[in-house]
Amino acid sequence: MTTARLPIFPLNSVLFPGLVLPLNVFEQRYRTMMRELAQLPEDAPRRFGVVAIRDGHEVAPSAPGLPDDARPEPGPASGFGPDPLRSFHTVGCVADAATIRRRENGTYEVLATGTTRFRLLSVDASGPYLTGEVEEIEERQGDEAGALAAGVVRAFRAYQKRLAGASETSLARQAELPGEPRVLSYLVAAAAVLDTPAKQRLLQAPDTASRLTEELRLLRAETAVISKLPSLPAVDLTRRPTSPN
Repeated sequence: MTTARLPIFPLNSVLFPGLVLPLNVFEQRYRTMMRELAQLPEDAPRRFGVVAIRDGHEVAPSAPGLPDDARPEPGPASGFGPDPLRSFHTVGCVADAATIRRRENGTYEVLATGTTRFRLLSVDASGPYLTGEVEEIEERQGDEAGALAAGVVRAFRAYQKRLAGASETSLARQAELPGEPRVLSYLVAAAAVLDTPAKQRLLQAPDTASRLTEELRLLRAETAVISKLPSLPAVDLTRRPTSPN
């Protein structure tokens, strides 16, 4: 496998291939990253690597009590300890920025899409923002992915029905689920209401069939739990939260 160097954008969430990621970029380290990406030639990919934070802070800790203009500017590794690599899950997703819009106040509004998975091999904190040496992870189909995909579709529909019933929402306008197993596996992984470690396990599954197998188990377990609960907070499965940074 060949390696590449990418800017690294750590988040408290998991990005999956094919999923859209909106970002509100306000910290200086990430503003510098986006400014440099925006300056690339129009035909050049504006790529950066998204990794989920294992131990650390998505936004650098500030100095309470100080006025904004007196607070120290966070460095590239602020919030991630002396060895940032240890603070991140090492399987992440390449994001391709379709839109990078600079606001009048110098912050950026970014809309990116996940493309391919990678393994993070090392992290460099010597520049204005973190960069990493990454190795692309090939997506393998695995055995019986087609049959597993059909089972996941049924399980996900049952899960949606239980979730909608518990939160008193309507499923009248359900979107069609993709038939291609790989695409389905990532969509379900992103849409299911799971914690970050569970989503991370789905991202780093060795192949599509393994991911679908784990999703089938999780969906059945979550559906059973939901059926025992009197109510749940309203959840929109088609939306991803906008990162605060």
